[in-house]
Amino acid sequence: MSILRATPEVVRTRTELAAARHRAVPPVAVVMTLGALHDGHAALLRAARQGASTVIVTIFVNPLQFGPGEDLDRYPRTFDADLALCAGAGADLVFAPAREEMYPRGESLVRVDPGPLGGVLEGASRPGHFSGVLTAVLKLLNLTRADHAYFGDKDYQQLTLVRAMVDDLAVPVRIRAVPTVREPDGLARSSRNRHLSDRERLAARVLPAALRAGADAAAAGAPPDKVLRAAAGAVAGARGLDLDYLALTDPHLRPLAEPVGTSAGPIVPVPAGGAGRLLVAARVGGTRLIDNTEILLTPR
Repeated sequence: MSILRATPEVVRTRTELAAARHRAVPPVAVVMTLGALHDGHAALLRAARQGASTVIVTIFVNPLQFGPGEDLDRYPRTFDADLALCAGAGADLVFAPAREEMYPRGESLVRVDPGPLGGVLEGASRPGHFSGVLTAVLKLLNLTRADHAYFGDKDYQQLTLVRAMVDDLAVPVRIRAVPTVREPDGLARSSRNRHLSDRERLAARVLPAALRAGADAAAAGAPPDKVLRAAAGAVAGARGLDLDYLALTDPHLRPLAEPVGTSAGPIVPVPAGGAGRLLVAARVGGTRLIDNTEILLTPR
């Protein structure tokens, strides 16, 4: 497979993917997507392009990760535009299977159990979500046989669970993280942003503002509970925004303070080096948004 294709090769079946993968020049990188690609995905592809000789993109709206009443049918399908973005970012191969190709028996009878971490934060709000995510990710890792897989920091809990799965199950792939891409108003790039009205967009800007407030408090030396309080203060009273949760954790998603809007396990000390993660989720109109940022705390 040439690594300088003007247009990515598109394959739809496992057989076609296996043949294309056989021709691929190593090392091989994969970027997994649901489609409706945007600048955040382009950043993942550019990072993959720099680190690999062959870049594979998967485009599959995975039904296993959508719960009852979630936006599976509403999720945008924009394949032609997605293919153009893949070409512009240097992808070599696009694997875009039908649902029947990924799940020929209708459902996956065997699924990956994400463990306790899959039941907190996003997992508490979306039961079964991470089982569906990890099942599809593991399947795509097996099918693409990639040497490297690139994931965005924006979905930090997903990234953490994928890393844990790869380590625990000895999957021969290296997981690479890419920083969150933001729009000019600070909103994290998301395929769901296109659903926001102008008024909802203004409300959604409270989320990155809350993260900045927490990060500023941490930079000033505030302890974890006050960092979380500063972030919560930025959200309090926001019109048009229904907060789901706001949490401050260590890099492994163990709580450093009692979170807002969700339950927590035992509070752990500030880690060496002071690295923490501030995470938020909220519904704006009919759209659910998540965001997070790394912060540095003063160890005590």
